[in-house]
Amino acid sequence: MSTNLQAVNEPVRSYESGSDDRKNLQIKYDQMASEVIEIPLIIGGKKVTTKQQGQCVMPHDHQHVLGNFHMAGENEVSEAIESSVLAWNTWSKTSLEQRTKIFRKAAELLQGPWRDTINAATMLNQSKNAFQAEIDAACELIDFFNFNCQYAEDIHSNQPLISPEGVKNSLEYRPLEGFVFAITPFNFTSIAGNLPCAPALMGNVAIWKPASSAVLPCYYLMEMLKEAGLHDGVINFLPGSGSKVGDPVLTNPNLSGVHFTGSTQTFQHIWKTIGKNIDRYKTYPRIVGETGGKDFCLAHESVNIDKLATAMIRGAFEFQGQKCSAMSRAYIPRSIWGKLKATYLSELESVKVGNPRDFTNFMNAVIDKNAFDSITEYIEYAKNSPDAEIISGGTYNDSTGYFIDPTTIITTNPNFKTMEEEIFGPVLTVYLYEPSDWEKTMDLVDQTSPYALTGCVMGNDESAIKKAKDRLTHSAGNFYINDKPTGAVVGQQPFGGSRASGTNDKAGSELNLQRWISIRTVKETFDTPTNYRYPFLEED
Repeated sequence: MSTNLQAVNEPVRSYESGSDDRKNLQIKYDQMASEVIEIPLIIGGKKVTTKQQGQCVMPHDHQHVLGNFHMAGENEVSEAIESSVLAWNTWSKTSLEQRTKIFRKAAELLQGPWRDTINAATMLNQSKNAFQAEIDAACELIDFFNFNCQYAEDIHSNQPLISPEGVKNSLEYRPLEGFVFAITPFNFTSIAGNLPCAPALMGNVAIWKPASSAVLPCYYLMEMLKEAGLHDGVINFLPGSGSKVGDPVLTNPNLSGVHFTGSTQTFQHIWKTIGKNIDRYKTYPRIVGETGGKDFCLAHESVNIDKLATAMIRGAFEFQGQKCSAMSRAYIPRSIWGKLKATYLSELESVKVGNPRDFTNFMNAVIDKNAFDSITEYIEYAKNSPDAEIISGGTYNDSTGYFIDPTTIITTNPNFKTMEEEIFGPVLTVYLYEPSDWEKTMDLVDQTSPYALTGCVMGNDESAIKKAKDRLTHSAGNFYINDKPTGAVVGQQPFGGSRASGTNDKAGSELNLQRWISIRTVKETFDTPTNYRYPFLEED
């Protein structure tokens, strides 16, 4: 067991009414809302501007511009690759002690002076309420930094068990040769920060392409990392289109890995591109990805109604359903539906949707026009289908912000479109099953979707719960018993799924960090043989 500094989870601030935390965050939110900043590329530590720009806007007030970000083109991508290769020469030789010092400093900065800035930027640019931003942008990223440092130290302390007399055996934990391409999503600031930083902690350099719809908090993270002492060029920051940045980066011979969170389709495109170019690379690239989900709730008739209703509302509608672990399909026993429906709908009536500056809003806006249109298409499909009935929500408005009310669909078809396809929004589809079909329903849960990210089973019958846990072994990489299928915490529930949901390399554990190293085994012999002959060669 390592004797290094032991990480602990960052306490979550509640932002209760009248608290200083709440007042300070509101001040920072208002200040940043009143500004329009210019966001450059960052290459080799230098701020670079280009002719092509995009806008950072408030999803809840999409005419309100927060900043203009410069977008990388062919020349800037080439410069970033050159800068990364150059930085690798020194950063790859920087000691683990120095690297962990930098990222622990980043955690301290985020705990203190940068907390309100990063949280407010997340609220403004991703339309998350204060509590959601606190959990995501501050606490989870602080945990990523601190726990990853501990995991890295534990990895390095793992040495061969045996060194016979006259021999010293050791393992060296080398970074990969080349650069890691970090492609980050819009929905979590913490994930966006971790994807380039986890490889960097292990001695790698990274090219970071943030989602165009959430550049603002990512830029502030770059500024924070610079203050923490991160060397120039270790992470090069390249906002831009997927084709203009991704295509030349993915085919460069120095590509050593991809760290990705996003859609299954994009990840498959990346994998195919690497496969087509496999003979170009200096080393086989490591491909690590967390992609889509169609996360389930399987309720047993022994379940507590209040607990189930709460899990459904929080699991499906927190973060506007824009998290890959959000509850998207629920299998409910017909025998309890009457009571559950009444409780569930009664609770939903008090859920408010609106601007995150109003702290009484439970839900806020979805990220952009494309997301809004995609989600509402599913809602309209359900409205027009004889196999479905909308019992809550189904309403939406994008005149000011991209607001969609929490929508619940009941279907008589277990293979209904919204039971199978990822929606990535505040839409929950419910299928009612006969309690006698408990085991058949487990098969439905397992076979309906190509994804296997998260899922939960809820009930008080221990035998039934055990059956579900065993039957659904490969249906979810994160499996929850009597809880919603969301809310993985670094150091507690390493996160990731398999099948079409990704490579299951478990962010928030040392398993992910091991993907960013290439081990060298060293044997040092102190009594080197001077004769090739072995005893068995002697004559009888």
